[in-house]
Amino acid sequence: MSSETLRSLAEQSGAWPFEEARKIVARLKKSPKDEVIFSTGYGPSGLPHIGTFGEVARTTMVRHAFRVLTDDKIRTRLLAFSDDMDGLRKVPDNVPNGEMLKEDLGKPLTRVRDPFGTHPSFGAHNNARLRAFLDTFGFDYEFLSATECYTSGRFDKALLQVLSHYDKVMAVMLPSLREERAQTYSPFLPISERTGIVLQVPVTAHDPATGTITYEDPDTKESVTTPVTGGRCKLQWKPDWAMRWYALGVDYEMAGKDLIDSVKLSGEINRAIGGTPPEGFNYELFLDEKGQKISKSKGNGLTIDEWLRYASPESLSLFMYREPKAAKRLYFDVIPRNVDEYFQFLDGYQRQDDKQRLSNPVWHIHSGQPPAPDMPINFQLLLTLVSSSNAENAETLWGFIARYRPGVSPQTHPRLNAMVGYALNYYRDFVLPTKSFREPADRERAALMDLRDALSNMPVDATAEKIQDVVYEIGRREPFLDEKKKAKDGKPGVSLDWFNMLYQVLLGQEKGPRFGTFVAAYGLKNTVDMIDGALARSA
Repeated sequence: MSSETLRSLAEQSGAWPFEEARKIVARLKKSPKDEVIFSTGYGPSGLPHIGTFGEVARTTMVRHAFRVLTDDKIRTRLLAFSDDMDGLRKVPDNVPNGEMLKEDLGKPLTRVRDPFGTHPSFGAHNNARLRAFLDTFGFDYEFLSATECYTSGRFDKALLQVLSHYDKVMAVMLPSLREERAQTYSPFLPISERTGIVLQVPVTAHDPATGTITYEDPDTKESVTTPVTGGRCKLQWKPDWAMRWYALGVDYEMAGKDLIDSVKLSGEINRAIGGTPPEGFNYELFLDEKGQKISKSKGNGLTIDEWLRYASPESLSLFMYREPKAAKRLYFDVIPRNVDEYFQFLDGYQRQDDKQRLSNPVWHIHSGQPPAPDMPINFQLLLTLVSSSNAENAETLWGFIARYRPGVSPQTHPRLNAMVGYALNYYRDFVLPTKSFREPADRERAALMDLRDALSNMPVDATAEKIQDVVYEIGRREPFLDEKKKAKDGKPGVSLDWFNMLYQVLLGQEKGPRFGTFVAAYGLKNTVDMIDGALARSA
């Protein structure tokens, strides 16, 4: 596809990254510039979680869409900005040495001691964790530390701009505050030279001419005058956000739905100091298994490392791509579906025309260059094979795979080999502890006996389709008949209850892959033995 054709299709595409990128194109028509800055923010008060990654992944997708729309003629940069100069407000629940952290409450995160003992500060530790993960995914980004930007003087000009528009900034902020808070509010937070703590104190005077503010030390009651530059002060976070956009020339930054009001206020402050707020959108929040918002400090939901223990990076990218404006549960049970659907999208990409491909998630996940599909067995089937065989190692699992897909090996299919490892980890951690076999009812027992006999009489090389036909035929009885459904040959349909019963009774799990495919991979004799075992347990 030529770049001209690609651009033309992108201009019409309904895929959300293109919709977002078109906002930036329209922005440039009003205010042309030769470089576009994309930005993401990270608060390193807790360990990075998947929501942090999601913001970088989604912004990267928009950045690539923008490059397509502009034929890559405008330079782009992605800044991963860490708000590591924030004061530590509370001790996270999911880190060691909490008592030590209590002693450092109120200090900038880059001055808080590292509870893990591996880095100069807690902020540095969490920044390193974030960068290591982003590097693992191969993101093209520039990391920026708030501490470095404040202390190096990079923000000095913008800070003086805020100081010179102090009254305008206050006029934006004060209506948003409770009356008591408004009495003591200041956009500037001085950092005490005596204690190192980020102080939330009233400013008694501000002087744009000298670039200073004056405040009363909360402990000594002395009047202190300090420059707002050079890292001696930081801004409250809404003015800080606005100042950062101004200082760095940010053109695009998305944020969580819980920050809608904050984005509006920061945008007003940005305009008040002479800037133009960036484009962006508010994505929905991720929820844990209880439907609660995921929090870095609580450590609920999934961590980055946990997802990668059970599934590929691409499956995580798919989760991030889909429905960014819809709230989604981010828990372990979403992993298998995303793994398999990633490969389904990859396989479908080969059969799509150019227009359809631009709406396929894998086009955006792989920046327009999806790899060829090469996954001869899906994740759900792997999990079921592990569960049925109680496989303790990859060699056992590969024995089933080799029989089901002759010629397929760890050497010929390294991505499948990685998925075998994911399946073993997932089974041990989540499936095995919850395995619960139920006993079949009388009619279910009779159906199982008939299925056992039918499978026993099939040739050992029977295909998955032939096996599935037999499974369907045995299931055409009460209570599994579904008269509303019709098979291709006109026979009555079979309800999902039949297949659910097979997995609950035979494997101790609620659901599984297509049963005929499972039997073909697991083996007819092994399946017959499994049915015999289930019947013996319930005798």
